[in-house]
Order: sequence, then C-alpha cells, then structure tokens
Amino acid sequence: MLTRAKFIGGALVSVAALAAPPARAQSAQQVTIDGARKTLADLHRDKAFGNAAKLLRQAHAVMIVPRLIKGGFFVGGEGGNGVVMARTAHGWSDPAFYAIGAASFGLQIGLEQSELILLIMTQKGLDGVLHDEFKIGAQAGIAVVTLGSGVEGAIGGPTLPDIVVWSSSTGLYGGLTIDGSIIRAEPNDDSAFYGRQVTSRDVLFGHVNSPRGSALRRDIDAFG
Repeated sequence: MLTRAKFIGGALVSVAALAAPPARAQSAQQVTIDGARKTLADLHRDKAFGNAAKLLRQAHAVMIVPRLIKGGFFVGGEGGNGVVMARTAHGWSDPAFYAIGAASFGLQIGLEQSELILLIMTQKGLDGVLHDEFKIGAQAGIAVVTLGSGVEGAIGGPTLPDIVVWSSSTGLYGGLTIDGSIIRAEPNDDSAFYGRQVTSRDVLFGHVNSPRGSALRRDIDAFG
C-alpha cells in the first residue's frame, strides 16, 4: 500500500533527481553550502527584503534552501536540500543539513526553481522545526507569514510571527506556497560533512564547532 509518507518521500527523491547538479568533485553537502552562500548574497541585494538585517538580528534560527524545485504534469512535487543554523550563546551554529518537500495533485504544468529562506523568529518556531518531519501550516499555534505586502505590519506588531518565509522564484508557476511542506533533518549528510557521527541537534546546539561552516557563519554575521 502506498502510504502518504512514502509518496512524499518519493516526490522528494524524484525532485532531487530533477534538481541535481552535474557530477563534480565537490560533495553534495558542499554544493548545498555554496548554494546557501549564494542565496544569502541574493537576499542581501533583493529590495523586497530590505529589513533582512533587522530580522536576522532577531531570529532564533534560519533555514536556507538554495534550490527548491516545483514542477510536474498532473502530479506535482516540490523539494530541495538546505541547511538550518541556530543562534547560540557564542553566535551562529554550524549548518545542519535538512530537506523540505511536499506532494500535491492537480492539473498543473510548469517548472519553478526558487531560493527559499525561512527566518525562525521564536523558540516555538524552532521547536517545531526540530520536531521530526515538521509540517508547515499543520502545527497548531505556529504562525507562518510569507514576506510581501502586509508582512511589515505583522513583524512590527506586539508579537512576532514564529516563521517568516522569503523566496525568489523563476519559472512558470505564479507564486510559491509552502503550506503542507515537510521539513526533516538529514543526519547522514551532517555526518558526511563533518567526518564523524553527529546529530542535527549536536550541530545546532553548538557541539560541533567546525571550520567547515565558518564561511556561511560569516555571511550571516554580515547582516549585522
């Protein structure tokens, strides 16, 4: 029997194959790190995200997905690999590897590639993301807003949204919605990147302290 979890997993694999870069000497994890650095640079230049520095100064954590692919004929899927970094007492943590993916049915034709950043503004939002296979929009009490018209008021109010979503897209799909998407940790990627057995929580809570993530940490620090 094809369960929903298996279907979404299959969508992630299929989309990952579609989005895979050409074979190269770099590891898949390093490709993701390099892509995350480019995404931060793009975000820094994007006028639609003029308050990036302010938001990052307040954020508890950030998820960066350099290539989120959405596309299909009749059966659509979206997915991509990225990193999550959390703020610790000593600054930003090393990057932990995560994936985001979803599956949907319907008449849809097109292909869209997006850069995606989730600014996790509260501890409740971070706790949600750390939960195994966190589903955006399904967890009660976690407020998610997409950056655009009206978001300034939401951020400037008495309480912060738990997660703020920024994306930059190209392709045939009109807008990007990530409601229903599932975020999951990729501990095998963490272990491959850092060269030893580690968990996502080890990385995010500052127990790794590897020079391999230093360039990405510097990029985030540059936002102030």
